[in-house]
Amino acid sequence: MIDWRRAARGAWRGARHGPAVTYTLIAACCLLFAVGPVSGLHPGYGTGDALLAAQSAYFRAWGVVPAELISGEPRALLTPLTALFVHGSWLHLLGNMLFLYVFGAMTEERMGPVGFALFYVVTGYLALLGYAVAHADSEQTLVGASGAISAVLGAFLFLFPRARVTSLFPFLFFLPLRFPAWIVLIFWFVLQWLAARSAGAGPGVAYLAHVVGFSVGFLYAWGRYRGGDRVKAPAAATEGESQP
Repeated sequence: MIDWRRAARGAWRGARHGPAVTYTLIAACCLLFAVGPVSGLHPGYGTGDALLAAQSAYFRAWGVVPAELISGEPRALLTPLTALFVHGSWLHLLGNMLFLYVFGAMTEERMGPVGFALFYVVTGYLALLGYAVAHADSEQTLVGASGAISAVLGAFLFLFPRARVTSLFPFLFFLPLRFPAWIVLIFWFVLQWLAARSAGAGPGVAYLAHVVGFSVGFLYAWGRYRGGDRVKAPAAATEGESQP
């Protein structure tokens, strides 16, 4: 039989000595998703049309609507913060949390927990704001932590360019291959940039938010840590995928 109290104490000790902010962000996103209408786990939201209506209202309440944000409406100014903890599907959630888990731990260790928490929130806000400015007339709701996590990837690229990353590339039949982080992350950024050029303001992936987040994260790390130590030698292996 599992001793849940012992397991909980072990998890707490691990969080205290590990990337506590990264783990807390992951836990918060997962918990909020599970209790919300999108997960389908809460029977109180109903089924069918009632569930769809609840999901639409949920996104509208907590997500970013660019037209409202740019208008300067006080409530809308807070939505880039709440949208960081709202996800549109299980796949959306799991993909984002995988990347946060993989790249957040080392970045948090370098920045420190308080610095990393502020970095995550501020860059996430700026990424969503950047998308809203580019699509100021859009009424489509924008949700997800992708902008903030893209900023983490940008900072990781500057701080740990030679860390080994195990990645899966679709055009190589999803073979797990190991590359330096700078190859994987630059390749990822180019894909996001190309996709952002052809994407509109309609439903889909907000690639521009990824581009803005990544750029802001890299520039912050460059400005903050360029005079300090960087990990130039291959670091301990980390795992991820080429596309969040």
